[in-house]
Amino acid sequence: MSKPKTRPACPLIAPSLLKCDFGNLESEIARLEDANARTLHWDVMDGHFVPNLSYGAMVIERLRERTELLFDAHLMITDPARWVDDYLRAGCDWVTIHIEACPDPLPVFRKIRDAGKMAGIALNPETPVKSLQACVGECDLVLVMSVHPGFGGQKFIASSTDKIKEVRELFGSDTLISVDGGIGPKTISQVSAAGAEVFVAGSSIFDQPCYESAIREMEELAAGARI
Repeated sequence: MSKPKTRPACPLIAPSLLKCDFGNLESEIARLEDANARTLHWDVMDGHFVPNLSYGAMVIERLRERTELLFDAHLMITDPARWVDDYLRAGCDWVTIHIEACPDPLPVFRKIRDAGKMAGIALNPETPVKSLQACVGECDLVLVMSVHPGFGGQKFIASSTDKIKEVRELFGSDTLISVDGGIGPKTISQVSAAGAEVFVAGSSIFDQPCYESAIREMEELAAGARI
């Protein structure tokens, strides 16, 4: 397999576009650039694997032309193997699929990594960490869902902290751990201390008057928890 892109400096706050103003996507991205965001997290929903619809590869591809920020695509979709090429062509730098939707993810990982991108695997709150055993050494990122996927603004599930510790023990230090759901100033320190390095944040950024202050506060809290 080709070597994937270099991992970013962490902690990394990943604003979730699911919570932005969809009527002003381009201006929202410009605001995030001005706020010193380094990545954009794209929550792709198909109305089948999760109950809601969001955006797809065509939207992401058009916005790829408008920014150089890292694109982190989280595919909450049925049969991701069928669609992953579309997201690679759209310019996504990281592509994460769900173990629940793709019980044999290794061929998909290889396709993503052969394209020079980072391959991720996500697991829902009810899914045990041991289900990822075959993924060890085969992917670049594990995304721990700390809420049930499909809706923004949910409350953080406290047991996710222990799950992050389990993932770190299983995968070691070479694999990035991301956490998605209910992440904000009140929860980011505990998940950072548990081993998370990438923090997907929606309401805790987009519901704030100043995106820059919101991102900086969480970066500082996450970094402080790892000292």
